[in-house]
Amino acid sequence: MDETGRMAEQARNWLHDRVREAMVRLGAAGDLRVRIVGDEAMARAHEEFAGVEGTTDVLTFDMSDPELQRPQIPSLDEVKSGNVRNAYVIDTDILVCIDEALRQATPQGYPFERELLLYVVHGVLHCLGFDDHEEEDYAAMHAMEDVVLAAIGVGPVFHRPRERPEGHDGAT
Repeated sequence: MDETGRMAEQARNWLHDRVREAMVRLGAAGDLRVRIVGDEAMARAHEEFAGVEGTTDVLTFDMSDPELQRPQIPSLDEVKSGNVRNAYVIDTDILVCIDEALRQATPQGYPFERELLLYVVHGVLHCLGFDDHEEEDYAAMHAMEDVVLAAIGVGPVFHRPRERPEGHDGAT
């Protein structure tokens, strides 16, 4: 759902279809609700739910039953081959910020929809058990993003900053 009204129907459809492909590639099924918001709405949500001032790229709300045992996180090889052995059922709300996507995509010279897709994949990976708080986990998570995006024909999007942003907490 595009709360901003700034995405063309073709762009929304492209994003929807690529998210579906990414979910299949990851072996994920269930309910995924994505809301596209602007800086103001994202900053409010970031403060309310993460206690951090200012906007961010993505916030993830895993609504899955915490009592359910989660399958093992898929490996890079499983995702590359399209042969994920486990089924991952998710129930997730994801907020993605169109303004941040525009800020990141424009200098790199690609459409902001690709950046939004990266944010959604990042959120889904959090729900599958990936974390990006420690340097090793951060690298593994972004490598998986690249593999998923390459596997669905989009190609890598993430451009690793020289240093992790101050206060980077990934998706919440």
